[in-house]
Amino acid sequence: MQISEVSTSANKIKVRNGKIQIKTFSRSNFILQLTLAILIIFTVVAPFFLDYKSIDLQTAIFYTFDNLKMMFLQPALHQVTLGVALYQILITLALAFLSTVIGAVISFFLSILTAKNLAPSWISNIIITFNSFIRAVPTVLWVLIFAIVAGLGSVAAILGMTLHTIAYLTKAYAESFEEIDGGMIEALRATGAKWWHIIVHVVLPQTSSYMISWTFLRFETNYGVAIAMGAAAAAGGIGFELFMSSSFYYDLHEVGAITYFALIIALILELISVRIKNQLIGNK
Repeated sequence: MQISEVSTSANKIKVRNGKIQIKTFSRSNFILQLTLAILIIFTVVAPFFLDYKSIDLQTAIFYTFDNLKMMFLQPALHQVTLGVALYQILITLALAFLSTVIGAVISFFLSILTAKNLAPSWISNIIITFNSFIRAVPTVLWVLIFAIVAGLGSVAAILGMTLHTIAYLTKAYAESFEEIDGGMIEALRATGAKWWHIIVHVVLPQTSSYMISWTFLRFETNYGVAIAMGAAAAAGGIGFELFMSSSFYYDLHEVGAITYFALIIALILELISVRIKNQLIGNK
């Protein structure tokens, strides 16, 4: 086996068995590796600084497994009937669906103004900055902010979820638009096609499959968020029943049953998502 090395100021090229291996040193890679190393160190070291003196680990472990046994091995509905549980799941799905549909429609128009190959850079930069700020704030905080005006309930939950959905899908749609072949856009512009004709005849046909995939992915995310908002913002749905069973009735059997219901719906949504993706790939 023959190994030879050729070094430059930025790269280190190694030839092994006739194959060239290039190791590139860059500041971004160094910062990324340093950040990961620091996070790993904190993850390993942090547990040693916790105070375990007031905790009886043996008793805590016993009760933990006992609670998990009641939740997942002995699920049962007591305060909530099966019909009520299914109805509350439909409410949760409705919250997720409504916020996703409204967010997707608004995101489509905003993403056209965000894509750098379709809109002026100054407009794009303003929308990107605004969306970055919205995404940086957790959805639950937006819901609580809207609750100041609309009050706790489904309205505040939908407004907060929709706002975060807009920021998420605008970025996803715009990135899909920016991957379009620029030659096709320039060709239509050269023929005198208007801006909206370019959107209809080039952008939509080439990115519709990506948009559908991203939209359904966000719908799955909003379903999980809607469950949390049912408890945090009194938005109703299965999340509110889960909160009442765990905090008010303290019925772990019912908590397990409701968790299974929510999990089954999540698995069904995942199967539908995979089917849609496969269908879209097959149609390409």
